[in-house]
Amino acid sequence: MIEALLPRPVATAEAFGDPAGEAVPFPGEEHLLPGAVSVRRREFTTARACARRALGRLGVPPAPLPYDSSRAPVWPAGFVGSITHCVGYRAAAVARATDLAALGIDAEPHAPLDGTGVLTMVSSAEERAHLAELAAVRPDVHWDRALFSAKESVFKAWFPLTGRWLDFTEATVVFQPRTESFTARPHIEGPLVDGVRTAAFEGVFLVSDGLVITATTVRRATLAGRGAENGPDLSRPRGPR
Repeated sequence: MIEALLPRPVATAEAFGDPAGEAVPFPGEEHLLPGAVSVRRREFTTARACARRALGRLGVPPAPLPYDSSRAPVWPAGFVGSITHCVGYRAAAVARATDLAALGIDAEPHAPLDGTGVLTMVSSAEERAHLAELAAVRPDVHWDRALFSAKESVFKAWFPLTGRWLDFTEATVVFQPRTESFTARPHIEGPLVDGVRTAAFEGVFLVSDGLVITATTVRRATLAGRGAENGPDLSRPRGPR
């Protein structure tokens, strides 16, 4: 599913569950799971395996994928990527840094947000009014969960470019249901990408098989406006690849 959301320079891999038996970390990643419970070990090892499969499609041999002090994955030099996991689903997406400046993916169960007041904590009054309008157009979508996922994917793309976290209330997301896309506009100054200030993050979403999946890509400013004959094809795929 994830490949349907991302432009062609991006390599992806996904898994709908974990392999049977005990989760065995990849050599060199054992220390990344100190004291982790079984569920955490399984989702970590499967998601990292997805990341290695995706990197392999770009010619990168299997290797440990550590995390930094913020617990974000450390990708091989020259590559950008993102990992996500939720109940019954794990996925990874990677690209060469010459094709994309950053990317973020997120998968969530397609269900209303849990807990009283969670939506209020992750959204503005303007966004909640927007979600109410969307529900009238597409009542089949749990828009509160889609909003949460969209912000997660944006934040995963934001952090590598800025080195700081973006709070849920520091960006406003607007969905375009007809094109299954969204735009996130941070309320603070965006990062410089190839000398150009990023004022908005563009993303896409998919609701399928009990999941809502979102993806955000940040193009290299040096590739903006290029045609397919001059640069990589960054359009969304329209069928099996």
